[in-house]
Amino acid sequence: MLRVPISGVRNQQMMMMTTCGHMLVPSLGDCRRYDFDGCVGFGSDYGNGMKNRGMVPTTAKKTRLCISPMASSAVAESPSSSRADLYKKVLEAARDKFTQEISFQSKDKDISLAKALLYVAAEDEAFLAFNREIDVCSLHNERRDTSSFSDGQGWDSLEGMPMAGKNINEWLVELDTIAKEVEAELVSRDIGCHLTEVLNAVNKVLFELRGFKRSPVIVDSKCSYLHTVLSSRCSSAILLSVIYIEVCRGLNLTIVGSRVGEEFLIWPPTGNPEELFKVTCGHSLFGVVNGKCVDDPRSKASDINSHSLLGLDIATNRDIIGIALANLIRLYWKRASRSNHGLMLTSPLRSVDKSVEKLKNDGSSETPLLRPQELSLAIMASERLLILQPHNWCLRRDYGMMLYYKKEYEPAVQELSICMAFAPEEEAQVLEPFVEKLHLMRLEATWKSLGQKGGRLTIL
Repeated sequence: MLRVPISGVRNQQMMMMTTCGHMLVPSLGDCRRYDFDGCVGFGSDYGNGMKNRGMVPTTAKKTRLCISPMASSAVAESPSSSRADLYKKVLEAARDKFTQEISFQSKDKDISLAKALLYVAAEDEAFLAFNREIDVCSLHNERRDTSSFSDGQGWDSLEGMPMAGKNINEWLVELDTIAKEVEAELVSRDIGCHLTEVLNAVNKVLFELRGFKRSPVIVDSKCSYLHTVLSSRCSSAILLSVIYIEVCRGLNLTIVGSRVGEEFLIWPPTGNPEELFKVTCGHSLFGVVNGKCVDDPRSKASDINSHSLLGLDIATNRDIIGIALANLIRLYWKRASRSNHGLMLTSPLRSVDKSVEKLKNDGSSETPLLRPQELSLAIMASERLLILQPHNWCLRRDYGMMLYYKKEYEPAVQELSICMAFAPEEEAQVLEPFVEKLHLMRLEATWKSLGQKGGRLTIL
């Protein structure tokens, strides 16, 4: 039996951190948690507490776009290769733009929620389009089709790429258009600009004239991207809040928000919060803005009143973007692991000893099969969230576990080793044997690769 010594895993952590950028380790009390809730996937506490401010992120992660040799060959030989190359460039440009938008060098108030979330959407759209082009190229080569492809997309940059029929600038104009519709509604009523009157006008345009609705359970990705929400009018609570905030910003009306339990509530800062809770025609203004959750006794949002409202922690723009990204991770992890009911990201950490022993005895390791495209989208969302929270050990652990499930063992070892340096001692002790296991799995993958290439591995 071959025994591979794994030494110094714990001692290598700080060395690995220096290879990933210069990071200053904050106190563990400053690290915000992102917890997995078991069967349903990623549950973020992003927005609770909100005390972790002003940290400078490490060098932004590039989109992890892995192309197999077969796919690369297909693209290279196909007339459609120019389109695939264009989508790849757009994908990288969207990540760069997102990173610039949420940079800690900018003041939080200067961050555009709409732009940041449209860059998120553009990156994911480009990723999906790139994969479709790979499929087309492969099919083209299999059929030995010599017919020419038409590059008729009519755009050549991130700013020009259409998403649900409009490019990024046109979707920003759509938000301005909604704000103008609210202004027109106020003019038609011949009323002034009292706070409650403006909010009533916004509610009428969004919920009655435009027909926006909250989806209580997010199972469709269309409810999780800003451009598809603006197109379909069906939205997650957080993105509908973003639309409300952006429309009111166009009216020079400030709207703030806070995470309350599983809900995200928004309201205008006012010296008279009682007027938000005054019931008219069976509903309060606060209830209309935030939906049914405020009347649901099972929700913590139902406990909010004019007095407790003033004690809530206000979410920053970065916090709001983080919540939207956490929702994407949860959505795509659920999709990726659909055939493995009850699978959690941290499931392998519970049975490390057994799996390591199996690996040593018969040289095999079992990793659950997940949907690769959905897993990649979850990883991409996690990378963006790490740009916002580079020192969050729990988030980095989850990112490393996703890389493990994708069988990218080397970067998984790197991320989890960094995580061990941030994590509490008891959590690091749980991670350490798993990182040792990953070292073994990385060696196993190397041996298999040598075998596939016809190489001969001699063990003395």
